[in-house]
Amino acid sequence: MKSWRQSQILELIDKDAVTSQEGLREQLQVRGINVTQATLSRDLKQMGLVKRAGDGAYVRPGVERSGAEMGEQMRKAVTALVRSLERVDTLIVVRTDPGQANGLAVLIDRTKLPEVAGTLAGDDTILLVCRGLDHALAMEQKLNAMVKGA
Repeated sequence: MKSWRQSQILELIDKDAVTSQEGLREQLQVRGINVTQATLSRDLKQMGLVKRAGDGAYVRPGVERSGAEMGEQMRKAVTALVRSLERVDTLIVVRTDPGQANGLAVLIDRTKLPEVAGTLAGDDTILLVCRGLDHALAMEQKLNAMVKGA
């Protein structure tokens, strides 16, 4: 139950700017997770969540980068790590060198691209699940431009 609750907390703070424990508790309650303030406080401390400078929203440690910085980091990583890619309808299969797919998939997820609903990574392959055909086509074009260094 604890790990499920903590995964839901991470999902909520990654999706929205949650600035208070009470707001987080209410959002968890909507998902059917009843938690006391004391338990929530322990979870936040155990997970190492911090408040972001500026708006005071909870974030994972080390994710205080701006969207532009994350986008630039992703562009560099794609240029360096992607060996090939292939779009299959609304999915994009990305091939990397061995051992490089997981880290790149995490970076893609953290960049929160509007075209991408999520990723699934193996050792040298990433499956990008796009939000529709138009988004898949746009993402394929973006990735191809990054791979070519544009």
